[in-house]
Amino acid sequence: MSDAGPSWPVSEHGLVSGWPGAERLRAWARAHPTATDVLLACALLPLTLVIEHRGVAPAARPLLFGTGVLLVSTLAFRRRYPLSTLAAACTFALVQGFFGPAFPPSVIAVLVAVYTVGSYSRRRPALTALAMLGVLIAAVVFPNDEFAESLARFVFTAAMVVAAFVLGVNVRMRRVYLASLQDRALRAERERDQQAQIAAARERATIAREMHDIVAHNLSVMIALSDGAAYAARTDAGAAETASLHVSATGRQALDEMHRLLGVLRNNNGDETPRTPQPGVAQIDDLVAQIRTTGLPTSWTITGERFPLSPTAGLALYRVAQEALTNVLKHAIRPAGAHIRLTYADPAVTLEVDDDGAGHGGTTGPAAGHGLSGMRERVAVFGGDVTAGPRPGGGWRVTARLEPGRVPGDTGSVVSA
Repeated sequence: MSDAGPSWPVSEHGLVSGWPGAERLRAWARAHPTATDVLLACALLPLTLVIEHRGVAPAARPLLFGTGVLLVSTLAFRRRYPLSTLAAACTFALVQGFFGPAFPPSVIAVLVAVYTVGSYSRRRPALTALAMLGVLIAAVVFPNDEFAESLARFVFTAAMVVAAFVLGVNVRMRRVYLASLQDRALRAERERDQQAQIAAARERATIAREMHDIVAHNLSVMIALSDGAAYAARTDAGAAETASLHVSATGRQALDEMHRLLGVLRNNNGDETPRTPQPGVAQIDDLVAQIRTTGLPTSWTITGERFPLSPTAGLALYRVAQEALTNVLKHAIRPAGAHIRLTYADPAVTLEVDDDGAGHGGTTGPAAGHGLSGMRERVAVFGGDVTAGPRPGGGWRVTARLEPGRVPGDTGSVVSA
């Protein structure tokens, strides 16, 4: 048998409701403020009418009845016109005080009006109304009784008024605080949504860039090899077969790279690890060898004191070299060769890709499409830039300069061709 006590309902703000329907009642009251105030006035009306008529002369009862009705009726407008409601309530309460009991039950309506002023009015008008009410209490209380009794009555009445006002101010401050929390939560939620959208857009751009680099490069190589195989088939069956094998190998390489890309995406969701490492500077050797199979003489050199690069920086350099060589295959007019030069000059790394063709075909050159913009996006991550244009002596040059920052590792000087 469990010793646990009763579980009390908890409101949306973490407060114990005490009654299962309390939170629903509060929600209804917040949604229907005018109806709530009318119900409050109706609830106070019987109290003032019944109790205030005890010990009152019959001739004064109609006046007290009318002022009592008017007094509690003012509470129906307390939220829309808090200061006016307080002024009207005080006026009717004074009339009842002169012709009825010294402390009529109507004072409850006045206290409700004072509470409303503290809860719904701005600070300066509310304090002004409170001060005027204090003067009014003093003017009514002191002339009618002995000083000591009048002072006690004044202190008691003023204490109730101040307590009602302070309670209203506290409720207003809590309401403002909760509204600020809700506003902060909404803004945080919007910021999270915006950040998620930005991250999704950045991820889509990254995927599109990778897809472009993989597909465009390998298709360009395959097209060049296929053209060469078709031409060689007429005179040299062996060369045609070799070219066809290179086409097949390039297709498989493209498929492997696509699998790697998809594996990286799945790994972001915790499903699978990448199939192969990301290509970097070390894989430029394979890239150059692949371009050579198309019949385009290609070489590359590395100069300067090498320092290790992060995988992201190495991938950026590889993709820039890949895209530049792809543009040579696609756009260069009768190129005799291409050359890649990678220069280390701490803290920067510069990659240059030259071809010695007669120019680049098309109206816009190799800058057309997404290739150049993709290169710039990759290099911009490291605060670098990419330029492309004719080079002195003919041909085309693509230059990418970035500052990847050093990572721990060995250094050395390497030159390769």
